[in-house]
Amino acid sequence: DFYVREYLTAYSSSEIGWIGSIQVMLIMSMGLFTGRAFDAGYFHHLVLGGTILHGFAFFMLSLSHQDQYYQVFLTHGLLGGVGCGVMYIPSLGIPSHYFHRKRALTMGIVSAGASAGAVIHPIMLNRLFHGSFGFHNGVRASAGMNLGLLLLANVLMKPRLPPKKAASIHVKAFIRDIPYVFVVFSGFLCMTAMFIPIFFLQLKVVKGGMNRTFAFYSVTNHAWQISIMNGASVVGRLIPGFFVQRFGVINLMIVNTFGIIALMFCFMVVKTVAGVVCFAIFFGLFSGSVVTLMPPLLASLARDFNEIGARMGLCFTLMGNWLLFLTFAVSYTTCAGFGGLVGELAN
Repeated sequence: DFYVREYLTAYSSSEIGWIGSIQVMLIMSMGLFTGRAFDAGYFHHLVLGGTILHGFAFFMLSLSHQDQYYQVFLTHGLLGGVGCGVMYIPSLGIPSHYFHRKRALTMGIVSAGASAGAVIHPIMLNRLFHGSFGFHNGVRASAGMNLGLLLLANVLMKPRLPPKKAASIHVKAFIRDIPYVFVVFSGFLCMTAMFIPIFFLQLKVVKGGMNRTFAFYSVTNHAWQISIMNGASVVGRLIPGFFVQRFGVINLMIVNTFGIIALMFCFMVVKTVAGVVCFAIFFGLFSGSVVTLMPPLLASLARDFNEIGARMGLCFTLMGNWLLFLTFAVSYTTCAGFGGLVGELAN
């Protein structure tokens, strides 16, 4: 939203949207390589390399000039995406080395930490950008804080299990694993359903006549939630872990999937501030649960601990590319002037 309204005003929102879309795609798609590298024992290499690249990307972003699209795209979109992507799967995979029976709960706590940070960080950036710091110094302050926290994470995290040779893990075997294929396909469907509210709730709020301050505190700009939705997502990512042992990860995933389906119908009819707040809370709860249940669901299909990273990496790579396709499809539909579902949802 800041890029659209203030920093890259010479470009359309669909063009600017590619920055975040490419970043999210790279974060997830790097898993195809980092998952196997994690299983092969290169955890510290990946996390330290990602830390350095992430810090470099955003310090370079602070040197970018207004309305220079390629500078923001290269630093925020490409370098930032690769830096985060190198760390993503290894950070998710580490809890599975230490926990088996309570794997879903520990992975939920890990992902809830990311969601909790995303409640505070965007608000901090908003205050920095529109205060005495401005955009460039605000990005530098954020990059410095993130770099310090990531270096601390490098010290605190370490794998427990000995590495396994990457050659012994056959990704082709995953494709012939029918339960795994169905889980990946269900991930595609969940992401498709979650895509519209995450990307278009802010537009719906603004077009519905609600003020922009409320819009900011209700939704995300890309992929992951800000404020109300993200605050609810913290709770949503924690709750499933307490019930997995009793009901099973697959059954909980089914319940949350139907919850998202019901909310999609609600999304088409909400017209008031109260309605949007309720929608954001419940959508954050259900979407957060889906996000936190996917890694343990994939891990439960692994034959041993040493292929967890590869299974998660392949799934997230396919889902990341699917997200990029969805972005292209929605951008094309919007630019071509088609009303359709997207137009109806945003009204």
